[in-house]
Amino acid sequence: MNFAIPEDTRLLISSIRRFVEEELCPLEEQVEAKGNLAPDTAREILLKSRALGFYAMNMPEDVGGGGLTAVEMCLAALEMGRTSDILVRRAFGTVYELLLECRGTQREEWLLPAVRGERTCAIAMTEPGAGSDAAGITTTAKADGDGWILNGGKHFVSDGAFSDFFAVTARTGPEAAARGISVFLVDKAMPGVTVGRNQPMMGLRGGSHVELAFDDVRLGRKHLLGEPGRGLRIILGTIGRVRLFDIGARAVGTATLLLEMMTRHAKNRRQFGVPIGDFQMVQSQLADSAIDIASARLLCLEAAWDIDQGLDPREKVSMVKVCSAEALGRVADRAVQVFGGLGYCKDLPIERIYRDCRVMRIYDGTSEIHRVVVARGLLKGGAARVVPNGKSVAD
Repeated sequence: MNFAIPEDTRLLISSIRRFVEEELCPLEEQVEAKGNLAPDTAREILLKSRALGFYAMNMPEDVGGGGLTAVEMCLAALEMGRTSDILVRRAFGTVYELLLECRGTQREEWLLPAVRGERTCAIAMTEPGAGSDAAGITTTAKADGDGWILNGGKHFVSDGAFSDFFAVTARTGPEAAARGISVFLVDKAMPGVTVGRNQPMMGLRGGSHVELAFDDVRLGRKHLLGEPGRGLRIILGTIGRVRLFDIGARAVGTATLLLEMMTRHAKNRRQFGVPIGDFQMVQSQLADSAIDIASARLLCLEAAWDIDQGLDPREKVSMVKVCSAEALGRVADRAVQVFGGLGYCKDLPIERIYRDCRVMRIYDGTSEIHRVVVARGLLKGGAARVVPNGKSVAD
């Protein structure tokens, strides 16, 4: 295995880290204090990021994106994990790959403006009765002439208050589970679309997680993304990449930042006349954190490499989701302990990270659900996706 990073990639990642440290990290206190990011500030960091070629790096070059490989996106996301979620969203964009399904006039209306940062999309999939069970939705889009009538509701729509259109999953046919679900692009301003309350959260300050209601929203052919009945496949393909990059790799980046802080503190903080890093119990906290981070980082990169080779790392991405989210939880807890009272104090980012990271074990599929995915893959002969080189254990 070749672990060497090409020079151009190394320079890109170094530039992203510098941008995060110099442009984004100084804004964290503002977001925490005010609970939002001023629109002018959001616009400013978007323009700076876009000028440097950092916006929509996950999208192909032929639509105006950065064209990064999955491994490169993984390395970039490691650096993004060093600051808060809302700043990453505003600076680097949440341009979901599902928009690549756009055809004809859809490209000019939704895809290309999103890549340019002129429009923002949010995914509206979760419902009060359908979370990890993405196929259990009750929102419907019933055929009506040459279009559909959309009715139902969603909640926990991340970035919903900021976004101006949504990728909405709806049941379009009587078929069971995934075969009866389609995806529609729905503008916020359409008649019948109501943005409800911003559901308050323990962490993730500055972001929005809104409720949506659809009351007889009339949709035309142009609003259908892809083919009817293929919606769950389209949306879960995008969610898989979110789990790998926006959760897995960013969680590792955040954990790495915490370990750097813990290590410096262990060297400089003195108790009983010696640095606390001399105490074996503190050394254990540092060592366990380093092991957690190294394991999760390699798993992220391996899953990304599989994508670049055209393989299906479905179970491996579920492993990444569980491993990275839970590793960050452990590292954040250790950081609070190593810093003591300062770790519990809002003067340091540790307290914010401790709150923010808890949801990573819940959204985009709980840890329990992803363990089921991995186990079922093994039981159904899916080990080819889990073990190196795509060869099953039986082989």
